[in-house]
Amino acid sequence: MSSSKGFLAMAKTAESIGANTFQFFTRNPRGGAAKDWDPRDIQEMFGYFEKAGIACPLAHAPYTLNACGAQERVRQFALETMADDLKRLEQIPGALYNFHPGSHVGQGDEQGIQQIADTLNRVLWEGMHTTVLLETMAGKGSEVGRNFEQLREILDRVELSQKMGVCLDTCHVWDGGYDIVEDLDGVLAAFDQTVGRARLKAIHLNDSMNPRGSHKDRHEKIGQGHIGAEAFRRIVTHPMLRDLPFYLETPNELDGYQAEIAMLREMAG
Repeated sequence: MSSSKGFLAMAKTAESIGANTFQFFTRNPRGGAAKDWDPRDIQEMFGYFEKAGIACPLAHAPYTLNACGAQERVRQFALETMADDLKRLEQIPGALYNFHPGSHVGQGDEQGIQQIADTLNRVLWEGMHTTVLLETMAGKGSEVGRNFEQLREILDRVELSQKMGVCLDTCHVWDGGYDIVEDLDGVLAAFDQTVGRARLKAIHLNDSMNPRGSHKDRHEKIGQGHIGAEAFRRIVTHPMLRDLPFYLETPNELDGYQAEIAMLREMAG
């Protein structure tokens, strides 16, 4: 959902399809300037949350944001956009802000990891209320964040690391080579050992159009891809995951999301 719809409208749309949370873009997903948010709309949204049983809206940065781009202007756009987004999100207490770490575009993983950490060190501040989430990535091209070790390296270089968390995308980790179908426990144990389970704040729930390890990042509807329905049943009921907010990014319209939400609720019991 886009923030241009208005926060109250997004909350009402979420309720209409049986959702109790939603994800929204802070601005056009392809980047650009963002319109000012209306504080009255935000207040009305929170009033509606209590009535509708909605919580944990997740803000998503634009896809064009690349904190480790090879060109200075690309990194500067990421810096300015993140700083602006985080300033706006202070209007939403306890907000979560998710972003794709970026692609180093031939500079190498080490340089990319350092540039991402440098950007975060410039936009985070001590008194902020928002938690910034690194998203797990599929590893296509020169993406950074393709494995848990790279996420750990970024987190270790962020000075205000307590302001950071992780959003696990099921399609991305599957495409990145993690076997969440046959060894979900093992994957989550590896995450816990490498990153720490306390860092895990949100789940992007997506099936995949491609086999494990493909590094393609092509989302599919729940149960219609290579991950499959039974694996999602285990995911939504797993003790380490079941109390986290889940966000669908499957290729659907509203009626499709409504059907998936109903199916996942049935799986979760």
